Amino acid sequence: MTSLDKPTTEQGGPEPEGPSAPPAGPAPAGAPASAGAPASAQAPTPAPGGPPSASPVESASASASAPAVPPVADQEVTKAAFLEAFGGARGMVETTVPGLVFVLSYTINRDIHVSAIAALGLSALMAVLRLLGRGTVKHAFSGVFGVAIGAVFAMMSGEARNFYLPGMLYTLGLAVAYLGTSLAGVPLLGIILGPLFKENLSWRTRNPGRKKAYTKASYAWGLVLLAKSAITFPIYLWGDATQLGWLRVALGIPPFLLCVYLTWIFLVKAPPPIDVFAEMEAKERQEKADAEARARAEREPTAPAPAPPTSGPEAPGER
Repeated sequence: MTSLDKPTTEQGGPEPEGPSAPPAGPAPAGAPASAGAPASAQAPTPAPGGPPSASPVESASASASAPAVPPVADQEVTKAAFLEAFGGARGMVETTVPGLVFVLSYTINRDIHVSAIAALGLSALMAVLRLLGRGTVKHAFSGVFGVAIGAVFAMMSGEARNFYLPGMLYTLGLAVAYLGTSLAGVPLLGIILGPLFKENLSWRTRNPGRKKAYTKASYAWGLVLLAKSAITFPIYLWGDATQLGWLRVALGIPPFLLCVYLTWIFLVKAPPPIDVFAEMEAKERQEKADAEARARAEREPTAPAPAPPTSGPEAPGER
């Protein structure tokens, strides 16, 4: 995927906090606490030998818990997720070039087997180069798998146009899936991109603005792919293989770039994702801190309560 110009988001950052009051110093003994002082400043210092003002568990929990920081939209995270999901510019090349090689070879020699083997060999070579470059295995084998199915269809049927039939059916099925899941309230694009943004499916119930963005983007993908199918299937039925091949090459990258661009626009203007993995890690740290505080409280000896004052000997006239 080619790098896109980053549009300015409409997301504002977190509101700046107001000026904080200076910390209150210790009040002199016997002086009343001011009415505006916080409760922690008003609490008197316990007398020597008396019970502590707060348990170690409460103080440790208060120090371990940090204020929740609202998530901030990060365009770099969005860009990384797009590259992972769509394969980037290299993924577009690996998807388009084998079909171009097939139609070019078939236009020159009119031999289905030679053209199919040439396309499949080139796709396998690009997959090996991606693996040697430590690229994503998913993108490396998905291209080979698609070209291999098309080559088998073409060679078994003896018709060159069937090389493109599996890809056409996949495009049509994907369009129906995008539109159907959007109508059902579970947009397919959110299911695909949710794990890459570390939000999983939290957008369904906890982030309605992001769910709306995923729905719009899924509708965009569905409509664009449906329009692409409406153009290519008539040529498949009534045209020849050469016309279909060049049309498929021409309709390969532009619709894809349009869908990716619309998805980018919708998502960078949406609320940021909720990192459910960070939430789980924070919860585990809090539980560990609470357990350690309880263990320290059990090990520390509790100071004995002061004995009540004893009355002196009773005077003779006080009965």
